[in-house]
Amino acid sequence: MPPGRSGGLSEEAVRRAAGTALRGTSEARRQRRLTAGTVAALQAAGFVRHFVPRRWGGGEGTFGEVFDASVAVGEGCASAAWCAVLWAAHGRFAALLPEEGQREIWGEGPDVRIAAVLKPSGSASRLPGGWLLQGEWEPASSVDHAHWVLLAAPEADGPGRPARVFAVPRSLVSVRDTWKATGLLATGGSTVVLDAAVVPDGRSVSLATLLGGAGAGAGTALRSRCHTAPAHLAGGLMFCAPAVGAARRALTVWIRWAGATAPDGVRPLDRPSVRERLARSSAEIEAAELMLRTAAGRADTEAITAEAIAANRRDAAVAADWLATAVDRLFRTGGTHLLDSEGELHRHWTDVLTIASHGALRLEAAAEAYAGALGTGGAGDA
Repeated sequence: MPPGRSGGLSEEAVRRAAGTALRGTSEARRQRRLTAGTVAALQAAGFVRHFVPRRWGGGEGTFGEVFDASVAVGEGCASAAWCAVLWAAHGRFAALLPEEGQREIWGEGPDVRIAAVLKPSGSASRLPGGWLLQGEWEPASSVDHAHWVLLAAPEADGPGRPARVFAVPRSLVSVRDTWKATGLLATGGSTVVLDAAVVPDGRSVSLATLLGGAGAGAGTALRSRCHTAPAHLAGGLMFCAPAVGAARRALTVWIRWAGATAPDGVRPLDRPSVRERLARSSAEIEAAELMLRTAAGRADTEAITAEAIAANRRDAAVAADWLATAVDRLFRTGGTHLLDSEGELHRHWTDVLTIASHGALRLEAAAEAYAGALGTGGAGDA
């Protein structure tokens, strides 16, 4: 892979990628993976290199930038936006590998697509200078287009079996097509299988370090904010970005229907109940986006504290709920042609609800963390 130019996301290239993704949506949904043209356009826009360290030609960009770009792509195709934001996020995680591992991945340029499954599975056994890794992991979004895969596995012999993350070349894993989700059909979140492979120490890091960011320990003073931030500070808002874009587009499609004159000469929007649903859903979508932009600013610039992390987890979970509620209301109000499973509103509805169901966006866990950060969640609190 030839070295790429340095820099982050390009606004003009993001617009082109959004258009390419929109045009490729039908084929991508049929194939249940992004088209080659969409993958190339997303890479050209700078998603893949966005959080890659500058010394490897990356952008070390901000969470706000990748949020905005993912929202823009999500208006055309939430699956494309989902893969794009994950490629960015996984580059951020790979930046926490030891130097030799980073060199293996980015030594020839920053545009290296990385898939990941961070829910521990399989097993890792200690060997001199490395680990014997084997198992199955799912779902690995966009693995068909990946060059590398990050896989989490428990240490087979470690006290308490702590989990580690291993960077494995895509060529070493086989892929089993198991992605049958209702939404995000084109993300290709299949199962990856690794019979057995030796992974050197330079391509491994503890899961706790990866999730905690590089905020502690020697040498972190020279790291960018995107690498010191814990995963929970920004993960939820990035997951929500494709849903914001899809919800925006769902509202546009619905307004077009509601404002058109029906065969009986009456517009749906002339009914008070329909106007009320428009007001509620549009306000919820705008409020969710504003809250997430505030969370992105917190992730990019404010002090990293337990309270800030918990607030961002709370806001992402609540925003996902608002988006799902708003789009579901629109969907249930639409005419029969809007409920067509091949229609655009149906696509955005299933995509938003699928994103909102992600484990990282569950309100119960976020609420527990938020209460705990305020000192009100412990068993001994009154």
